[in-house]
Amino acid sequence: MPKMRRTFLIALGILLIGANLRIPISMIPPMLPELKAAIGLQPALAGLLTTIPLIMFALASPIMGHLGGKHSNERVLLVALLILSVGSYLRVLPSVGALIGGTILVGIGIAGGNVLLPAIIKDQFPNSVAAKTTMYTSAQMLLAAFGTGTAGILAKQAGPFSAMGIFSLIGIAGLLVWLFAMPGMRQKLTKTTHTETATSGPTRSVWKSPLAWVIMIFFGMQSILYYTLMTWLPSLWQAAGFSVTAAGSLTTVFMLGGLPASLLVPSIAERRHGLSILNAAVFGGFFIGAASLLLGNTNYAFNFVMSLLMGLASGASFSLAVVFFQKRTDHAADTARLSGMAQAGGYVLAAIGPVGIGIVEQATHSWTLLIYLTLLITLLIGIAGVLVIRKRSIFD
Repeated sequence: MPKMRRTFLIALGILLIGANLRIPISMIPPMLPELKAAIGLQPALAGLLTTIPLIMFALASPIMGHLGGKHSNERVLLVALLILSVGSYLRVLPSVGALIGGTILVGIGIAGGNVLLPAIIKDQFPNSVAAKTTMYTSAQMLLAAFGTGTAGILAKQAGPFSAMGIFSLIGIAGLLVWLFAMPGMRQKLTKTTHTETATSGPTRSVWKSPLAWVIMIFFGMQSILYYTLMTWLPSLWQAAGFSVTAAGSLTTVFMLGGLPASLLVPSIAERRHGLSILNAAVFGGFFIGAASLLLGNTNYAFNFVMSLLMGLASGASFSLAVVFFQKRTDHAADTARLSGMAQAGGYVLAAIGPVGIGIVEQATHSWTLLIYLTLLITLLIGIAGVLVIRKRSIFD
């Protein structure tokens, strides 16, 4: 396969796969009213539709990292994409069982992309890691916001199952492109694997590395903040006196705020002191934005700026975690294993956070705890980031 065609196919595959890593989850909440009307979905099960993928991320991430190191990241990702596509179209069947079963498969498939893409980028594009990482994280965040903004409208016009089928075409496109790109990757894969085997020695367990645990804490803390804030910020702003529309638009600003950060983080990380600057920006954005909520200010413009600030911090923290996976490992196999380990622990926290905060709010009728929890987690993110930046590798 010509080099230019091979590079184009792999890059296009990375772009399409990145686009599929959040939209299958973010499109569901706006469709819930239509799903309840269509199949009688109960409120408890409706909440599970966004929690199940996070649980699957936690369970499947270390397995994906292990399988990637054993059978090649590229081949395992192909299987994960197939699982994602099957799960996506299983959800199109108008039954609660198919919806839940499909969501389980979707979570497993997305876990493969979450874990393996950073390692594949490091392996296939060692000279343009920052550019390719920017490409996939930006597609991930942009399509997630697009899904949230349009899924409800499309579900009302065409029905929720038709809407899910339309959005799932992106997954089919990613699967087909990756399948066609595979022959161009195998030759390079063989050479890289041989080189890695010759230079890295026996396989080392990332679970025994103290720095890997710190990176897991960093990833976990930023995950719990993203999913908790995404879930409860609308309710917090409504409780403060904003209308449903205004609260929803402020939450959309939070979600879209991550996009410019994902574009800038990988390139800034390559500069001198870039990692330290990014870590300080993440800490400052979350801390200032969350602390401002304690003021009880109901000015829309003020809350718009604070929501944007927290959104920028959220996008930057996720992209910075991906950069840590790549920069604190020496080989793609270790990158995949570290990514799997960090995401396993991180998504357990992400799944617990929104539910736990909801229970506490119901008991106390106050969102103050959410704000103080955000400030505490922000402090832990900042400390973990400093510890990671001070080391060269998880195996130092």
